[in-house]
Amino acid sequence: MEKTGGEWKEKQVIKYHSPPDLKSPPEELKLAAIAVSLNIRLRSADMPFAMQEHALRLTRSFIDSSSSRRPNLTQLARSIKKEFDRCYGLAWHCVAGKSFGSFVTHSPGGFVYFSVDSYSLLLFKTEVHLISDDPPPPCRR
Repeated sequence: MEKTGGEWKEKQVIKYHSPPDLKSPPEELKLAAIAVSLNIRLRSADMPFAMQEHALRLTRSFIDSSSSRRPNLTQLARSIKKEFDRCYGLAWHCVAGKSFGSFVTHSPGGFVYFSVDSYSLLLFKTEVHLISDDPPPPCRR
């Protein structure tokens, strides 16, 4: 209540409470906001947020810097693959296109699938194993 001109009037106070341990939005919300600002739609991911952000920004930068109306998707996939090999270790694979199917096995924490403009991108990491001279075990049927 507050007194105004001799009258008591009810004063509405709206308080916004945030949990004391959350000083900033969770990483997931930040990543969603970044994706929206870049006009990118995340489809599926098993990857740390910072790596996802790196992939999204790298893709948007490549597409925006393309001199033609249609970016070279082979060059895009190659650029992303090489950057991720350099930054996060070898054995990254990138598929970029307007329409494709896939069924892949990836290393834990090494998968993201997203779309930007009319293109879809699949980026994933596999493990590298040295091939030995020993023959592989026979397949069971």
